[in-house]
Amino acid sequence: MELSVQSLIFLFSSMLIIGVLATKFSSRLGLPSLVLFLLVGMFLNNYIFFENAKLSQLIGITALIIILFEGGTQTKWTNIRPILGAAGSLATLGVFITAAVTGLAAMYILDLSLLEGMLFGAIVGSTDAAAVFSVLGHKNIKRRITSTLEAESGTNDPMAVFLTITMIEMIQLPESSVWMAIGSFFWQMGLGLLIGLLLGKATTELINRITLDASGLYPVLALACAIFTYAITAAVGGSGLLAVYVMAVFIGNNELMFRFSILRFNEGFAWMMQIIMFILLGLLVFPGDLLDIFWQGILLSVILMFAARPIGVFLSMMFMKYRLKDKVFISWAGLKGAVPIILATYPTLAGVENSQLIFNVVFFVVLISALVQGSTLSWLGTSLKLTEEKGEGIIPSMELITLGRTGSEIMEATIHENAPVTGISLQDLSLPEDTLIAAIIREGSVVTPTGSSILETGDTLYVLAHKKDREKVRGLLYGKKKPKKRIVEDKTP
Repeated sequence: MELSVQSLIFLFSSMLIIGVLATKFSSRLGLPSLVLFLLVGMFLNNYIFFENAKLSQLIGITALIIILFEGGTQTKWTNIRPILGAAGSLATLGVFITAAVTGLAAMYILDLSLLEGMLFGAIVGSTDAAAVFSVLGHKNIKRRITSTLEAESGTNDPMAVFLTITMIEMIQLPESSVWMAIGSFFWQMGLGLLIGLLLGKATTELINRITLDASGLYPVLALACAIFTYAITAAVGGSGLLAVYVMAVFIGNNELMFRFSILRFNEGFAWMMQIIMFILLGLLVFPGDLLDIFWQGILLSVILMFAARPIGVFLSMMFMKYRLKDKVFISWAGLKGAVPIILATYPTLAGVENSQLIFNVVFFVVLISALVQGSTLSWLGTSLKLTEEKGEGIIPSMELITLGRTGSEIMEATIHENAPVTGISLQDLSLPEDTLIAAIIREGSVVTPTGSSILETGDTLYVLAHKKDREKVRGLLYGKKKPKKRIVEDKTP
């Protein structure tokens, strides 16, 4: 059915409204919002014929870039640094083992060749960060576990992409060398890591130094740099998704002008792309096709949830200092999401035999994983006593959006335990001329700064200063030399 421009605009706006409202219901039902987005797409399939896998792949990859960029900028380096070994092992060895076990099962259940079975396993090998954390809701799972899942979810997509492309090449070119594939893996990951770090530093410097006419352009610039990072990395043969995540983590953990605007823009845009992506992917599936592979999909879902993922987790974390119940929870938190469905379009576009069967089963497995694991993840965390006390909440943030052409900025600085200004009053700080402490955030509350205000460990300061004084202010707040207290002469007779 061919739609007019007005009808398409109406449909697009309706999709967004329905998608946003669906997030409210998904949190109440304890389900990932992706399930409802997919169901909306499948419902619309009854009225709209859509089978453009190439367009869906393009939109899907663009959405993944934006989602990874948003997730990376929110990731705290201090939280993930202690668990990098475990997360890295899960994202590589864990994905490989999960893919291998699932692939062997798919070979027999779906009557595929060994390579086709391994292709299916590679496609469903990674987990989805957005699905995991949307389900956790207000459950305060221990920081170490959530950090592990966060880092794994942000870095395991490149491994799944690599395995999928490698399996397709081996199917189409049987003479392909396994050793060349292994060498290609290290080349892609190494380039992704290196370029991500370099462009992360370059983007941070660019945003902090450039003066744009409108403050709303800074979030656009940051997002454009993320997309550029993917494009340039992929062009030279590296892992673009890994580069984007590394670049985003670097940006998120360094001082950045207009941080609040950039983070809020990314969050909203990432949600919009998720809604569009999942509804489009739902349009690619015909409900009747899922009934034809019902029992195969159920069986493979059970194997993936109860065998492949746990085996991958326990083997890859064998020497990690995690308790048994931690590993059980991490195993169950291996929700499938956007990446498997997007990767399932690769065999279709490459003309691989049985590609439609693989796509339908992948879609079915993602749906079952989200429904079953998604609806029980919070319950499992509580049952295993992996929750902790509710934190203080998000510290409020502020920034002045009219400073773009003035040469001034609002700097955010947190007073650490060993900071030289701890215990010092504001009147004793030798701040540069025309520099002002605009606000102090202490334990989630705003403290109005006065000359007698004493700085305490954990305080977050918002400092209005000229850009040229940035390093001087940083040196004062973080330097090693403690400021001298002002001596007030006693004139009492």
